[in-house]
Amino acid sequence: MQETVRKILTARVYDVAIESPLDPMPRLSARLGASVLLKREDLQPVFSFKIRGAYNKIAGLPPEALARGVICASAGNHAQGVALAAARRGVKATIVMPTTTPAIKVEAVRARGGHVVLHGDAFDEANAEARRLERESGATFIHPFDDPEVIAGQGTVGLEILRQHSEPIEAIFVPVGGGGLAAGIAAIVRFLRPETKVIGVEPAEAASMQAALAAGERVVLNQVGLFADGVAVRQVGAETFRLCRDLLDPEVVTVDTDAICAAVKDVFDDTRAISEPAGAVAVAGLKLYAARHPVRTGALVAINSGANLNFDRLRHIAERAEVGEGREALLAVTIPERPGSYRRFIQLLGNRSVTEFNYRYAEPRGEGAPRDAHIFVGVALKHPDEKAQILQALAGADYPVVDMSDNEMAKLHARYMVGGRAGDLRDEIVCRFQFPERPGALLRFLESLRPEWNITLFHYRNHGADYGRVLAGIQVPEPERAAFREALQALGYPYADETENPAYRLFLDASA
Repeated sequence: MQETVRKILTARVYDVAIESPLDPMPRLSARLGASVLLKREDLQPVFSFKIRGAYNKIAGLPPEALARGVICASAGNHAQGVALAAARRGVKATIVMPTTTPAIKVEAVRARGGHVVLHGDAFDEANAEARRLERESGATFIHPFDDPEVIAGQGTVGLEILRQHSEPIEAIFVPVGGGGLAAGIAAIVRFLRPETKVIGVEPAEAASMQAALAAGERVVLNQVGLFADGVAVRQVGAETFRLCRDLLDPEVVTVDTDAICAAVKDVFDDTRAISEPAGAVAVAGLKLYAARHPVRTGALVAINSGANLNFDRLRHIAERAEVGEGREALLAVTIPERPGSYRRFIQLLGNRSVTEFNYRYAEPRGEGAPRDAHIFVGVALKHPDEKAQILQALAGADYPVVDMSDNEMAKLHARYMVGGRAGDLRDEIVCRFQFPERPGALLRFLESLRPEWNITLFHYRNHGADYGRVLAGIQVPEPERAAFREALQALGYPYADETENPAYRLFLDASA
């Protein structure tokens, strides 16, 4: 730790980075009963803390290395950080990016002086090409996190926090991807203020540091969710794990997509700044920690690590924020098809605001069977116990109800598809996919399926990300299910089988 602290104290970052402000969050503070402060790394010249580590690494290279240039592989904030840092030092920077990288990110790197090489469909292929070019050209590879000089540059964030807030700090919440920011901050804080906790926060679907700390060694996750793409890393770094294992608080917090969206809204409400999902991860973790630990010993600090957000993603974030904050319940309710049923249903909701109302008539399941209607309804909530009260009231009135508030398929797809059922379909499997947002992605999916496997359902939504959310139904006879699963494995698109999901059964399954 001593060597890391020395490097942090002597890091060269302020030729290009700013000392970002530590802003109060008065509205969130009042709600949590705590003093909440936000470290505004979204205000850096590349809208991310990544400029610190990249510049510190490049500034420390000897003249002969600078003459050969630098190289990295990245489709995100690291790419812009390396490009700008190299430009400030008058060094050639080659940035290898996957061909699937959105044009807005490619142009941002070029605008900062980087020479962009597009290669491969995914990061691993781009990284392999960058390593090949490194060997061929002699350029220095700038790792996004697993490098002592990069870690030291990121650690200056922690040094600034301690200088900016001399009063007690109970905990600093740090978003964790590869672990560079967490390792640097943990090292300097443990050295200067050992009583302050440094707590890593990860998305639940990309918790590589939590898994590594639990196992006592680095592990490789089979796949990671890409919503908070800035921290979607399958394996933490070797050096970052060594430091985090010894210095990071063992209570790594994980948060889901809805909590992250709610945190984006919290940041906006208090600062009028729009954080990227990865940038709001720490705020989401802070809120979860505050709920579990009501006794305060000092301020709670969260790092807003970045603001590189495609505008189109705001639609999805806004949709999910209210659920993530517990201010909206999404319910599937079955009511009888008879006069007065709707009125009685609305009366049970009382004067609560209905945020969404989708209806689908359900055919009787047999001769003499009752005629029912399935309703997908959103209800605004005023206090934490209100959802339970609604569920109890509906169940007490003999209205079957399923809480869909935590059902990913329902929130992503079913709510937009209520009203469409086909005839009786046998052997239908329904899967939720993440498609890469690139030309030919759908064709590749179709070509991976046997011609006799009929597509019965398809729903796609663009969320302004590097991937698309797809729900697909395919007819696959039972004897061919193993071959179907093998085909999906070979395709390589992350997926989840949703055939037994209640949202599908209630609203989309013709055989239900």
